[in-house]
Amino acid sequence: MAHMKKIANKMEGRLMPVRPSEPAGEYGELQKLVDALYERGPSQAVSRLDVLVRAEIDDLGDDLMEVVQLLPGGSYKRARLCDQLNSIITAHGWGYLYGTVE
Repeated sequence: MAHMKKIANKMEGRLMPVRPSEPAGEYGELQKLVDALYERGPSQAVSRLDVLVRAEIDDLGDDLMEVVQLLPGGSYKRARLCDQLNSIITAHGWGYLYGTVE
């Protein structure tokens, strides 16, 4: 987690993530990615490869590239892609940090 600070848990000696006080500089980048993918036609389908290539073109940071790389293979209409990305973002606890997509 590139943007998550860690503090020591004195009781167990473990490091625990600390919620950032403000969104990351990359907040909204995934929304821009989705908008660019469906710019030509909101009802078209895109492949996982299309998403990966666009993410590389947009030079997404490591955390956001991880989100994109975790997409299962397949073809995605906009709503399904957003559901998949939001699920990954939420599972990582990054909704506040990077935002969700629609």
